[in-house]
Amino acid sequence: MPTPLSALPIRPLTMADLSACADLAESRGWSREERSWRLLLAAGAGYGIDDPVGGPPAGKGLAAVCVLTSYGPVARVGDGMTDGPGGHRAENGRKRTQRPSSDPVGSQGVGGGPAVAGRPEAGGRSSVDRGLAAVGKLLVAERYERQGLGRRLMRHVLDEADDRPLVLYATSYGLPLYQRLGFTDVGGAARLRGHLRAPDRPSPVTTRPATAHDVRALVRLDAEVLGVDRTALLTRLPSCTDRIQVAEEGSTITGYAAVGSTPRTEVVGPVIAEDTATAEALITALVTGRERPVRLDIDTRHSELLRRLTERGLATASMTTTMTHGTPSLPGDWARHFAPLSLATG
Repeated sequence: MPTPLSALPIRPLTMADLSACADLAESRGWSREERSWRLLLAAGAGYGIDDPVGGPPAGKGLAAVCVLTSYGPVARVGDGMTDGPGGHRAENGRKRTQRPSSDPVGSQGVGGGPAVAGRPEAGGRSSVDRGLAAVGKLLVAERYERQGLGRRLMRHVLDEADDRPLVLYATSYGLPLYQRLGFTDVGGAARLRGHLRAPDRPSPVTTRPATAHDVRALVRLDAEVLGVDRTALLTRLPSCTDRIQVAEEGSTITGYAAVGSTPRTEVVGPVIAEDTATAEALITALVTGRERPVRLDIDTRHSELLRRLTERGLATASMTTTMTHGTPSLPGDWARHFAPLSLATG
């Protein structure tokens, strides 16, 4: 007698499940994106339910999957002033990150995290005492949809997260489930696709390919803007993207962005920049003139960047809703966070 779906165990996923995860994604009309799965399974915690019938090959398929990627807290101190992860103090939470320069970033990530992370300094306070975790890649095989597997996985993820706040990007299909589980709407993202035409005039913003010596500075800047420590994710970024670009003013890094490839598109993300002009310059440097179409997800609050990119040939393909659980809002400085690395990583 077959095991009831409600009795199928939820187990941790490992790198050995990478192909099965990609198979399940492909079966639901998503791109396989094996590099993305490799990053998530390395930096996050994947959970899955084995298919009792078996997929291709028989007996090795997954009925449902979900990934939880956790980020640690970053300390903030002072009143109206912030000591960023690099230890540089700036008014109103703003600082710029300085870096040395050397050889281009290679295929392997390098170490180096925020100098100030986790517990606040004496007399200070933490921006997000419990950190943050991103929920992504919730997928259920078509023959098991609407039978409670997605809800079971999400309840398991809520238990695993304990009291850590959660963030996710919800499609219209998944929105009712997340609302029932207590997630609230805090924003949205527009997915743009198409071929990006060259700008009418050159940008005054200076950008260049990132180097291995930039990684520590990028981790610090990322922690300042996102409000959490994503070292484990970002130090793996060079191995899962094709190119990382930084914007700088003198010896000061003012933003960064990355582009990776799928069999069908060039995928841009993250995009972190001090202003719209810098964000556009980074995106332009990465993808203008590429033969394959571009894909990226832009926070809908960045209406000026959305306008500029659509005028240059990109079009809105879909929308997602940004949702949180256990916190009324996201940490960090959204004004400098234009696009996530992926919807799965938050």
